Amino acid sequence: MAGDRVVDLLMTPAGETVFETDRIETRNTHGTGCTLASACAAGLAQGLPLTEAVARAWAYVQEAMLRAPGLGAGHGPLDHAWPLRGRA
Repeated sequence: MAGDRVVDLLMTPAGETVFETDRIETRNTHGTGCTLASACAAGLAQGLPLTEAVARAWAYVQEAMLRAPGLGAGHGPLDHAWPLRGRA
């Protein structure tokens, strides 16, 4: 959807959680849906509650978009390895 803000809703029997941030102007969005789903699944596999797993995954994808390497001529990939930078 168009606009300056991105808003996602997580709906559960316990209620709704809103995830909102400024839109990132980038062409590097290839794989955002798969990355979000995989990051949610990883958080759940680590034992996080659903809302916490989704919140962590959502933040991870946002940062991966910001750090995208700018590869390719079309919709480029995210930087999936950004959390590993600077670690020994």
